[in-house]
Amino acid sequence: MQFQPASPTRAFLDHLSRTQLAALDDLRRTQADMLDLFGFGVHEAAFQTIASGPRWTLRHYPGAEAGEPILLVPAPIRRPYIWDLTPSLSAIGFCRDRQFDVHLIDWTPPSEGDGHDGIAAYVDGGIAACAARVAERTGSAPFLLGHSLGGTFAAICCALHPSLARGLVLLGAPLAFEPGSSRFRDLVVSQAKEELPDGVVPGALLSQACTLLSPGLFVWSRWMDAAFSLADPAAMNTHMRIARWALDEMSLPAQLVNQIVGWLYREDRFHRGVLSLGGRQIGPSDLRTPVLAVVSAADEIGPRASIAPFFAAMTANSTHIIEHPAEIGVGLQHLAILAGRRAHAEVWPEIAAWMNAHAATGS
Repeated sequence: MQFQPASPTRAFLDHLSRTQLAALDDLRRTQADMLDLFGFGVHEAAFQTIASGPRWTLRHYPGAEAGEPILLVPAPIRRPYIWDLTPSLSAIGFCRDRQFDVHLIDWTPPSEGDGHDGIAAYVDGGIAACAARVAERTGSAPFLLGHSLGGTFAAICCALHPSLARGLVLLGAPLAFEPGSSRFRDLVVSQAKEELPDGVVPGALLSQACTLLSPGLFVWSRWMDAAFSLADPAAMNTHMRIARWALDEMSLPAQLVNQIVGWLYREDRFHRGVLSLGGRQIGPSDLRTPVLAVVSAADEIGPRASIAPFFAAMTANSTHIIEHPAEIGVGLQHLAILAGRRAHAEVWPEIAAWMNAHAATGS
């Protein structure tokens, strides 16, 4: 058997002790506390918790109960207040002001016994359960809006349950993971060669592993964004608030991480139509929900090339792609759709118009 050297990420994981992880978590908490003292703390809009499950709580934001219901699906990696960063840069506030009845999945960190939870637990046990609760509460299936991995999971959920949602909005959410579809995909596949052992993967470890995987994306690009924001106080304020949010990394089940890397990034099962969940094999032909994808050429995680091949393989033709430009102050361009000033001024009105159009036609 030919010897294959361990990737830098794997070597880091193998040598990281619990004491070192605890020290990393302490450092992150200290950094977060300092940013809070300087006024960059968390200030979320008022919400009500209306349901909960093993891995989630379901929030409702009052104020537009008569409007079309929507369910926001964050990635289960960090806390969800990136959707509500400031009053002027809040996807939640925008949707509520446009008279959508806003709900959001707040993912909760797994306990030690949840280390075997995989994609199915988050899709069926989380998104499907929350969408059903929203439909029960409002009398109408919601629109799903998912960012990054949250959007990927939302698309899988809609493929499994075609009547679950009236429409699906993907915000920088990759669906196709063929070679060259994104720079981040190629880095993951080239370096993450071994599965993680059973258990729960701490947030500090995930953060450090991503930094080792792509320092250019997760370190250098953030430094450059800070430099570009120096002459723009509003951009710098956003940059610092995102830096605070980035410190709220949550742990994930090892099984979930292994399936994301193996089933999606390496084997591209969903795009190839061979993803098996809940006793069913699903792919692009099973996604019949109207889909809007919002992408940026500057996004190294979910660019157009990670969406267009999947759309081309769908049998339904109700798909549309909106591109938005790069921005400053957002830390990573992957976050521009949620925290960018131009995105809120120019793109979110298009998203609202798309949802209203599909609500009016019932398609």
